[in-house]
Amino acid sequence: MLFGLDGVEVGLIIVFVTLFAAILSGFPVAFAIGGAGVISFGIIAALDSAGLLIHQAIDTGSEGFTALVRSGVHEDAISVFRYPDLPRVGISVFPQGWETALDRNVSFIVNRINERVLAGQSIETLLAVLMFVLMGIVLERSRIANDLLTTMARVFGPLPGGLAVSIVVVGAFLAASTGIVGATVVTMGLLALPTMLRNNYSPELATGVIAASGTLGQIIPPSIVIVLLGTLAGDLYSAAQDSRAQLAGCTDALTYLGEPAVVSVGTLFQAALLPGILLAMLYAGYAFGYALLNPEKAPAVEMGVSTGEVITRGEGLTWFLGVPIAVIAGTLLLAEVGLVGSQSTQVDSFSDIGAAASLRTNVDPACQAAMIELHGQSAWDTALAEQAAIDAAGGATESRRLAPEEISQLRADKVANAAPIGTGVAVLAVIMALVLAVGRGVSPSATPLPLIAGALGVLAFLLVDVVAIGPLTSPGMTVLLMALPAIATLWACKHAAIRMAENELIRVVFPPLVLIVAVLGSILGGITNPTPAAALGAAGAIMLAAYRRLRDEGRSPVIIIYATFAVMIMILVGINFDMRINLAGGASFETWIAFLVGYGAYLFAGFGLLYSCWVLFRARILTPAVRETAKVTSMVFTILIASQLLNLVVISFGGEHYIQDFLKSFDSELKVFLIVMLVLFFLGFVLDFLEIIYIVVPIVGPVIYGGSFDPKWVTIMIAVNLQTSFLTPPFGFALFYLRGVAPKEVTTAHIYRGVVPFVLIQVLGLAILWFFPGIVTIVPDLMPN
Repeated sequence: MLFGLDGVEVGLIIVFVTLFAAILSGFPVAFAIGGAGVISFGIIAALDSAGLLIHQAIDTGSEGFTALVRSGVHEDAISVFRYPDLPRVGISVFPQGWETALDRNVSFIVNRINERVLAGQSIETLLAVLMFVLMGIVLERSRIANDLLTTMARVFGPLPGGLAVSIVVVGAFLAASTGIVGATVVTMGLLALPTMLRNNYSPELATGVIAASGTLGQIIPPSIVIVLLGTLAGDLYSAAQDSRAQLAGCTDALTYLGEPAVVSVGTLFQAALLPGILLAMLYAGYAFGYALLNPEKAPAVEMGVSTGEVITRGEGLTWFLGVPIAVIAGTLLLAEVGLVGSQSTQVDSFSDIGAAASLRTNVDPACQAAMIELHGQSAWDTALAEQAAIDAAGGATESRRLAPEEISQLRADKVANAAPIGTGVAVLAVIMALVLAVGRGVSPSATPLPLIAGALGVLAFLLVDVVAIGPLTSPGMTVLLMALPAIATLWACKHAAIRMAENELIRVVFPPLVLIVAVLGSILGGITNPTPAAALGAAGAIMLAAYRRLRDEGRSPVIIIYATFAVMIMILVGINFDMRINLAGGASFETWIAFLVGYGAYLFAGFGLLYSCWVLFRARILTPAVRETAKVTSMVFTILIASQLLNLVVISFGGEHYIQDFLKSFDSELKVFLIVMLVLFFLGFVLDFLEIIYIVVPIVGPVIYGGSFDPKWVTIMIAVNLQTSFLTPPFGFALFYLRGVAPKEVTTAHIYRGVVPFVLIQVLGLAILWFFPGIVTIVPDLMPN
């Protein structure tokens, strides 16, 4: 053996030394990773051909190995780490020769490129990366960050450390808008760092808070890190749980776990919401505490008077807090008592499948014992009782086509049990009421008559739904009956919107906030998956940037405003009307009218998007944004391909299996996961998050996703850990971004010292999530998936 090490250990050392040397060589990272794979394979193949790499494998023909298998130990659970006393045999790291390994690597890399880059199941999800990158770059170039920084500095500046707190707020806001670390750090470095230094802020605090806040885009959704991790986590968790089930003697993960072994990117977005907010609060809390202890290094600063009417504390509490809470809480209370709810009369033509037992009970004795150990004896007894009841009733009922009489009865039951106020009507009423309340709050001295008329319109809107509209009322008649109160309320909302536009904070925050709600709301609410939501976000960012550009040029943005309303009309028509005009019996007049209105709104919305693209193209914004998007996306996919090559090299000489056997040799899952997290943390000092995701996670993933931990918690812990890689010297990307735009008086030492407390805060955040995993799982448990 070379240097007394196992041949696989030498191979792993060669791979990682070659990888680090290639990254430090100055070549683009994507090509450096691929080159490291080729070079390391060549070195290992040469040493193996010379007979210098010998792997000490367990002798599967020995009496000791056979005895273990006969005792019930699965072959896959036997390794040199767990059973070091078993007889071993020296074999080559390429048992069939390096030529065969090379042939397999070439074949596998072609297949993996096809599966993961060209035509695999994860391609649709990976398209969200492109859309989110475009969304972030367009918003960054629309000067939204400039407005947010100026406004938030006026709001928080008078507080101790207020400028630092405002940086955290803007960083969290931009994270939810863009998710692009480089754009956020550079923008805030250019705009905020000089201002903070002029106001006697400590260079360490100023640079640290800017670098740390810029990395929030890696955890607060929509996050590119979570999209990339999610595409891997789903496959790793499914395969690892299937292997776990088979080791336990069961046929598949569904039988063993009692639930499907799946995890989606949308669910991970839900899981990442509270951890992202937690980190932002920890950052802001540190900045505020630092200012209290060192007031001369983070003084309060008056950044000028904000535009808009002066509002007393009582008025602010009433209209910005009291009334909105009352409206939302009242609606939820009405929903609880059944006054607000679904009015749908749609009935499926087929019956539901009969309920099955909570666990499968027709399993082998080995699987039964494993399931009892996993779920507990009481859960198994409950499943047996459920299955006995199902069998006594004649067995599980299958779905069947319902008779016309049964369908009529079910529809009559739905009509009788329908809520007086429909859910959609209640949501629209709440939105309009909130607009009126905020409009009153921002301008309490203005005449309240239009807003009072709007409030009466909201009540009339709900009253019409209760009195004149029932579950069987046609959508067309519903529109006619709702038209008058809706028009009156929208007229009042227009007055409220004009007043809101005079308030600087609302004028700056509201447009991107609507975009965030549209994108994240559709994902977190389970309405759609990340890819369509990302497309919506990219289109919305283009229209928002064009709107801003037209306002800066003194031109009317009316086309973009009307295009936004066209999108809203298109959604409302699509939800409330049956748009199928090619039915066999012919479409009704009402359906044709709805189709023409919806199609017209669709065409105008498309025209508005094209017009926005033209505005940005003429302003020389769209072309560089698309070019930068192509660069970033190409880098991500090139690193994906190169990392697959490096992974295949590690697999070819048994490195992946060797590492997994080492991790499996620990009896404690917590200990294994802690080791992996420590390795990822220290790798973050020298590797970028993309290399860690695509090179390291696939190797350790089958182990950490193959245990009893919640896959959402595991993935978010990894994501927060990877976020730290942007801050850790010497190769933290956020540090390089900030160094490139920082003034000359700010040294690299200032930046490095400034980020140290925030790295420790990241570790604290990980510790909090470690001891309180409910922070990760509570939102996915409460929201639909």
